[in-house]
Amino acid sequence: MTTETIPISKANLSPIRRFLRWFFVRARGDSPFKTILIHAVLIMASIIAVYPVLRVVTISLRPNDTLLTTDLRIIPQNATLDNYKEVLFGAPDKNRKSDFFLWIWNSISVVTVTSIVSMILAAVSAYAFSRFKFPGRSAGLVFLLTTQMIPAGMLLLPLFIMLAQLKMINTSLGLIIAYSVSSVPLTIWTLKGYYDTIPVDLEEAALIDGASRYTTFTKIILPLSTPALAIAFLFSFMGGWSEYLVARVVLQRNDTFTWPLGIFTYAQQFTVSWGQFSAASVLIAIPVMILFLYSSKWLISGLTLGSVKG
Repeated sequence: MTTETIPISKANLSPIRRFLRWFFVRARGDSPFKTILIHAVLIMASIIAVYPVLRVVTISLRPNDTLLTTDLRIIPQNATLDNYKEVLFGAPDKNRKSDFFLWIWNSISVVTVTSIVSMILAAVSAYAFSRFKFPGRSAGLVFLLTTQMIPAGMLLLPLFIMLAQLKMINTSLGLIIAYSVSSVPLTIWTLKGYYDTIPVDLEEAALIDGASRYTTFTKIILPLSTPALAIAFLFSFMGGWSEYLVARVVLQRNDTFTWPLGIFTYAQQFTVSWGQFSAASVLIAIPVMILFLYSSKWLISGLTLGSVKG
């Protein structure tokens, strides 16, 4: 005797089972359960990422007498902007001046020049690695990648000796050289991968029409590489903007400090001005946020288009 399996149609299901089937299982598209689960995970991840930043904002708004309170409110009781005023304009009543704008200017000037120099050197070098075949090409690429695996701490002593012999200690030029050396190899790899995605036929057509190699590079390759150049500039900028260890070795005078060195002046031997420290951290994050918002239109394309050669 054989038994036949009778399929269960949706009409034979109870309303509760139909709802559960609709909520957890969908024939086409994502089920509501999956959509809710994904959004819940994303919301929790966002809260975990944003909460420490909110705590820094909270500490910057607290009066000095309530700095060590256990209150978990984002906007503290008796919130004040005195910490921001002291960071920006100093405290004349305490005979304390502010060098915040000087630190910001030093950081912006150093990282901007570093990013431009790194981008120029990397753009030309990456084009050579991408378009020309020469002895040592593969070894050179491997060597550039290997330099990124060396910890920065191992390079501090030879870097200091070299800059001291060149009399570049306590100078912005010495810090620019140090940052450029560390950012160029990664930028070359980034741009080289992007150049590989640009068809060589475009350059060959321009060369046949009488254009020089320099013209094809400046008029064809560079305009097509705008997303990659923007990302290379952003990586170089961010690498130098928040760097502390190399700057601590190269710069030793307050008038040459970048902001990572400057805000540590709020940490004295026996006391730490956490309110001013947090206020300075919040203010310093504003230029970076503006830069990321402005470059967001190139961010995704610059990171992905160079990953696959087509």
